[in-house]
Amino acid sequence: MTLFNGIMPFYPQPRYDSVISVPLLVIIVVFLSLAASFLLILPGIRGHSRWFWCVRILLSLFIGTEIVAANFSGEWYVGQVKANTSYKAFTSAQVTANIGLQVGLGGVNITLTGTPVYQLNETIDYNEKFSWRFGDKYAEEYEKALQKGLPNPVLYLAEKFTPGSPCGLYRQYRLAGHYASATLWVAFCFWLLSNALLSMPAPLYGGLSLLLTGAFVFFAIFSFASISSVPLCPIRLGSELLTAHYGTAFWITVATGILCLLLGGMVVCLHYTHPSALRTFLDLSDDHVRTSGQVKCAMPQMYSNSIHLHQKFKPATPDIQLAVRL
Repeated sequence: MTLFNGIMPFYPQPRYDSVISVPLLVIIVVFLSLAASFLLILPGIRGHSRWFWCVRILLSLFIGTEIVAANFSGEWYVGQVKANTSYKAFTSAQVTANIGLQVGLGGVNITLTGTPVYQLNETIDYNEKFSWRFGDKYAEEYEKALQKGLPNPVLYLAEKFTPGSPCGLYRQYRLAGHYASATLWVAFCFWLLSNALLSMPAPLYGGLSLLLTGAFVFFAIFSFASISSVPLCPIRLGSELLTAHYGTAFWITVATGILCLLLGGMVVCLHYTHPSALRTFLDLSDDHVRTSGQVKCAMPQMYSNSIHLHQKFKPATPDIQLAVRL
């Protein structure tokens, strides 16, 4: 028996599930490393400022992590159904499995898990991702899935999101994902700006940047919700109907937007009502005091020698005066 493309034919190949996307895992590890590094240096901060810095840094890292991770998460719109459906083409064999659909900003993830997992003399555990983030990549990946001979439920769900499908889901969710992703990246930029401004003697502008961060997060939510609110065309697997709803990433993004608006509004209100409490919480120095919308800088104290202060200047001697006249 010869090899076909380096693979022994007529033997089932082992499948490897992608439980979590690699970019999402990298983002989580990076931000957790930043949080761990800060916690290591936290004991070196003296007094009550230690806890103020802890709350401030952890809240800021949570907001930044969620904004970036939401771009790569596939749980914006999810659905799952347990059905008894056909397994593969050109065969009447049926399997009982859980079929899951996850729609993200960059593509669709489809899972097929048998109940039990081992049926028809093989392990039924599939996790396939179809991306539309770059050009016509979705159509290419769907064509490769057809060539690999993936199970019917996976191909059936993937076909609903193809550009040529009469459902029109590809155009709707691709546009929703693009607009939501773009506004989330703008929100991330304002988050970076707010961190820089809150570390300066101008907390008002940091609070306004947080308000803009929350506003763009909600723009992303509205961009996705306005298009995903259109009902899906009927997706029937066997005798069961697949229904979808907003997923974990969507609701965590909503919570992050509300948190940004609350924190930004709190900073702006404290700036006008209790500026000293705001400076204490942000651990700002008292060198720059903001009163009535103006910044008054404390003048540095000048020192001089007391001997020179009490020394009297004597008039020039006659000889020196005569020399000057000559």
